[in-house]
Amino acid sequence: MNAKRCLVVVTIAIAFVFAVRAQAQDVNPADKEKAMKYLESTRKNIEEAIKGLSDAQWNFKAAPDRWSIAQCVEHIAATEDKLQGFVIEQVMKAPAAPDRDVVKIDAMVMTMIPDRSQKRQAPEELKPTNRFGGPDASLKHFEESRAKTEDLLKSTPDLRGHALDSPMGVKLDAYEWILFIGGHSERHTKQILEVKADPNFPKM
Repeated sequence: MNAKRCLVVVTIAIAFVFAVRAQAQDVNPADKEKAMKYLESTRKNIEEAIKGLSDAQWNFKAAPDRWSIAQCVEHIAATEDKLQGFVIEQVMKAPAAPDRDVVKIDAMVMTMIPDRSQKRQAPEELKPTNRFGGPDASLKHFEESRAKTEDLLKSTPDLRGHALDSPMGVKLDAYEWILFIGGHSERHTKQILEVKADPNFPKM
């Protein structure tokens, strides 16, 4: 084999290795469909939980230090923006994290993040401040942001090929951070339902 032909063979082999590697790090169709359904269902659950609320119901607080439903929805919308930007600007620029059990970590995200048995304080920057001008505006902002999250899932290649540290104590790849976004909204939908279940919640 002459030197020129040898170079061509090596180049093709390297390209093949990188193509296989990229394919291995992308999200398989079944996982992508699972995440899309999760984003859609958690959006619909929020919309259903707040449907037809009166002003009194929107603004009811079970205690002075508890959030109202209006504040919960604002926080969900603000956090969706924050996490979405984090995935685009930081996670997708990070290197891969090898030797991760993605099946186990995916399941961990979808179990731990919605779990409200352990309460956490929101970062100061994500606490409610009426930044959107009211609950209807917060809901609209959330729905627009969720559509962008869904597009991020659909259109971004190599979501498995980048990972960063998380509050869970493990590195999450970009796909898992998208699951995290869905889990966060599920977590606070549960909080909204807790507010509605309070015995002093206004009847109308």
